[in-house]
Amino acid sequence: MVDLDIGVLLPTLATHDGSLGDVAAAARHAEELGFESVWVVDQLIAGTGIPVLESLTSLAAAAAVTSRIRLGVGVLVLPLRPLAWTAKQVASLQHLSGDRLLLGVGIGGDRHDRSWAAAGVPVRERGRRTDDALRLLPDLISGKPTHINSAAIQLSPPATVPPIIIGGMSDAAVRRAAAHDGWFLLGPSDGIPAHRVRLEAAANGRATPPLTANAMVAIQGDPALPDHPAILNSLSDPDGMFGIPVEHVESSLAHGDTGVIAEHLNAFAVQGAGRVVVTLVAGDWFRQAELLAQACGLL
Repeated sequence: MVDLDIGVLLPTLATHDGSLGDVAAAARHAEELGFESVWVVDQLIAGTGIPVLESLTSLAAAAAVTSRIRLGVGVLVLPLRPLAWTAKQVASLQHLSGDRLLLGVGIGGDRHDRSWAAAGVPVRERGRRTDDALRLLPDLISGKPTHINSAAIQLSPPATVPPIIIGGMSDAAVRRAAAHDGWFLLGPSDGIPAHRVRLEAAANGRATPPLTANAMVAIQGDPALPDHPAILNSLSDPDGMFGIPVEHVESSLAHGDTGVIAEHLNAFAVQGAGRVVVTLVAGDWFRQAELLAQACGLL
């Protein structure tokens, strides 16, 4: 039995001409199937304006219909948001869910440039804003007196600070991850050993935080699943949900039956990931989740 937690991304995104999924029903289904966690993406304006539900609101909906499964945001674009409000939302989610939140945070991707103008935040300040927020966020969530803009702030009710998992692949992201509770990394499984070396170096003798990886899968056995070329086209569509550069699309996707997917997930465990968050890229989300659970049973 492989020691690997499996999370699954909830259907909070849609194509320009598609409809959003039932997030609450999907979260309930994921819990029934035995997954460790459900996750949501975070963005104000995704790509060229594809439909995307607000992340923390979506997790509140998931919390209301589940009791066990962990609730992850992968990852919250921290510098886009007012810090005190973010802390208040996180603390509220901890109370509503019974301390089930996994708080992934990051600086935001370059593909979503419209978000910065909409929020009135200079993109060049996102690194500094993220570092400032990470320094203050735990105390705000836990209800400790905190100084923000020369004002003494104390939020109530206090809450348990959730695990803070840092997203991003830059050296700055590695530095942040080494100082917190985990690293949400991107890329294929064979890159994990080199990433772990980077993280160990940044930890500088401290305990190395665990790694959460991401896998994009399309699982055969679902009548709604498009053929392989159509899936690749959807992944590389610059106006689509993913916008992956064409040269990286094939290597980003695991497409096959449950055995193929099990082997793909197992490779992440072998290379040192403790959790894999799976993106179901096409087909019927509910059927794909059932097939993913079958693949996990083969690990």
